[in-house]
Amino acid sequence: MSERTETASHLHSERTGRVGARWIGLLSLANLGLWLGYFGPLQVLLPNQVEQLAGGGKATALGVVTGLGALVAVVVGPLAGALSDATTARTGRRRTWIAGGALVGCAGLALLAVQDDLAGVVVAWCLAQAGLNALQAGLTAVVPDQVPVPQRGLVSGWVGLTQSAGVVVAVLLAASTGGATGYVLTGVVVVLAVAPFAVTMPDRPAAGPRPARAADRPRAGRGRDFGWAWATRFLVQLGNAMATLYLLYFLRDEVRFEQLFPGRSADDGLALLIVVYTAATLVTVVTGGWVSDRVGRRKPSVIVSGYVMAAATALLAFWPTWAGALVAAAVLGLGFGVYLSVDQALITEVLPSARDRARDLGIINIANSAPQVLGPVVAVLLVEHLGGYPALYLAAAAVTALGSVLVTRIRSVR
Repeated sequence: MSERTETASHLHSERTGRVGARWIGLLSLANLGLWLGYFGPLQVLLPNQVEQLAGGGKATALGVVTGLGALVAVVVGPLAGALSDATTARTGRRRTWIAGGALVGCAGLALLAVQDDLAGVVVAWCLAQAGLNALQAGLTAVVPDQVPVPQRGLVSGWVGLTQSAGVVVAVLLAASTGGATGYVLTGVVVVLAVAPFAVTMPDRPAAGPRPARAADRPRAGRGRDFGWAWATRFLVQLGNAMATLYLLYFLRDEVRFEQLFPGRSADDGLALLIVVYTAATLVTVVTGGWVSDRVGRRKPSVIVSGYVMAAATALLAFWPTWAGALVAAAVLGLGFGVYLSVDQALITEVLPSARDRARDLGIINIANSAPQVLGPVVAVLLVEHLGGYPALYLAAAAVTALGSVLVTRIRSVR
């Protein structure tokens, strides 16, 4: 059987009944809670807390904290996914990990609120990362479990929208509350946002060992495409990690936002950039996924969106001003909106095995998490020793563009 025929057979075996607006809405709300848990600390709370504790060594210290947290995510993501695939608890194989992950993530965030040394920050952030990645393992597997292929671009678009909205809400929430209150409130919101979907979603425990069906057996072609999809996601996320981790410091040290606007903090500037970025993302994230469903093509949209994101990052190198940052945020949002929805839909179509979806999506999530380990290391070297912020953003643009090029290696998805 040819690779394309095998892929068609695999897709034909998937669920065909469309999911409703209520289901999509509750899934999106749960994902919003997930991204609040990630971005509130990463964008505002952790950089400020680390700066207070480390002073002049803030860049290196932040890289250590986020890098160790991401290392935990690299391990927990696929492990939680594999355990979810095999979970036989009466609470359901996905619900168990969704609910448990939200509670552990909340506990880790609350623990961050009371830390007064860097070692404690590392431990608490690693706990939060463990919980949030277990939550993510359950949420991402629900889409290929329950959404038919022709609807995945649309659903992925709405889910992707929550990632962008999560950045805005997280930054505004963290900036308005700050410190210990910000951490605790973020953790509570994670649980409240996840609870409606976790309680109402249809879910069943794993049935235990059974004879493998054709859709369950890994295909060599899909295995190769899965590898290329992983590589493209890794490179794009590496570029993103390099570009965004030090954005708050970029506004303070390179743009000198606080000198340009006396009485305003760099946190305020970051919040405005996030709003501009999210507004641009709104323009493309849902429509991008919907269009890819309608035309039946994913790759062109993913490739072009990657090039757009690379161009936006390069703008920060050549135009390191407040005006340049605003334009770059808008361009990045337009590209990232399409990428969020269409790339996720593409990945669900190259999973090697229907039976091990959460495990395989956990492996994909390594491509999201590992750059958070490598990105800070590369960023610190570039910012402090190899050319500063211009070198950082040019390197990030090059890495993102390379990720787009590798999408062309995927054969089983158009």
